[in-house]
Amino acid sequence: MNSMGNSKENISKEKKIILATTSIYRIEIFKKLWLYFVSEWSNVDEYTVDRPSDPVELTKYLAKLKAEVVAKNYKEGIVIWFDSVWLFNGEVLEKPKSREEWFSRLKTMSWQTFSFYGWVYMIDTSTGKILSNCIKTDSTMRGYSDEEINKYLDNCNEWYKTHAHGFNPCDYYSMTFINKMVGDPLNVMMWIPISTVMEMLKEIWYEI
Repeated sequence: MNSMGNSKENISKEKKIILATTSIYRIEIFKKLWLYFVSEWSNVDEYTVDRPSDPVELTKYLAKLKAEVVAKNYKEGIVIWFDSVWLFNGEVLEKPKSREEWFSRLKTMSWQTFSFYGWVYMIDTSTGKILSNCIKTDSTMRGYSDEEINKYLDNCNEWYKTHAHGFNPCDYYSMTFINKMVGDPLNVMMWIPISTVMEMLKEIWYEI
């Protein structure tokens, strides 16, 4: 378990927040919220026989499963897990395996719209209260050239080419690819619908 967070005097410490993930991306984002939290790996086998085939239901299932596994280790605290899925033309977007696949996907997505579904699952282990929310964000890409795609791929850290247009596109040229968003932009840009998380924390009686 890794202790993460900040030491500001105004941080609420009445209830500990436990992120059921060790994702460096989500941890870094959560640190910006000035909330005291720790993180713990759920160590869950995602490929169970009873996992849903529908991609949106699958994210809900995994979010619930991982949060419940970590919650068993804490008598008090708020366990949070995030899960997400990208859908484009009815298909789930996985991380491309080669530059050629990155290029092909971005070329296909030009002028097109993809959907991002982010699940937030929250458990207050002291009261047993559970909150679950699914946030959908639709993103429409502008038209861009082959040269622009290559410019992005030439200058993007390979670890950040998640789903082709990049984790946190604002750090790269791919920030110019998205022309319009309907829904929470941080759901796509940061993989955490932060405003929804804050609303859920208030609903579960966490002092922000």
